[in-house]
Amino acid sequence: DHLIPPFGCALDGDADRNMILGKQCFVSPSDSLAIIAANGKKAIPQFKVGILGLARSMPTSKALDVVARKHLEGFQFETPTGWKYFSGLMDLDDGEYSPFLCGEESFGTGASHIREKDGLWAVLAWLSILAYHNPDPTKPLVGVQDIRDNHWKEYGRHYYCRYDYDGLTMETATKVMETIRERMAEHGEKRGLTYGGLKLYNIEEFIYIDPTDNNKLSENH
Repeated sequence: DHLIPPFGCALDGDADRNMILGKQCFVSPSDSLAIIAANGKKAIPQFKVGILGLARSMPTSKALDVVARKHLEGFQFETPTGWKYFSGLMDLDDGEYSPFLCGEESFGTGASHIREKDGLWAVLAWLSILAYHNPDPTKPLVGVQDIRDNHWKEYGRHYYCRYDYDGLTMETATKVMETIRERMAEHGEKRGLTYGGLKLYNIEEFIYIDPTDNNKLSENH
């Protein structure tokens, strides 16, 4: 067990995507984003004045939302998939929402120092968080799993699932969306009911009005 590193990270070829690992522990991208947000002001110098803007892609779990309700000093956005939406928000109103933190469920994390995902930055952010939680080197290490599990205890644990439909013709894709809308109509009136031990809280078609150009994007569920 002493041979297992207490901290690990993985990056893709151009280091824009990241994965955070502890000793026999994995941090999901959605949890990683929420944990950085929760610890940002106190642990990461870049956010010492606070985080004025937060954003996540629509398929990303709502873990970030819970942190935002408790700590955010600015505004939170929920966007379609695509980093270009985050970049536009960073520059909105001459950077009104900077310092800005954002991320997506596909292992992308970043902030307003650059207009792209930055895996190396995310790793450094986690090292800063670890340093903050370990001020005394004579005491046992507060590791990645401890930080993750303590975050769950305070904010709850979130699960999510994303479905992608690739290589469809426009006709088939339209039928898929129509079928989903039909199912939504059937279940939309059943909010609050329990299915297999899980309570249906909400079901909706995600519509995004881009504040940078007022462009409307829909057909995301």
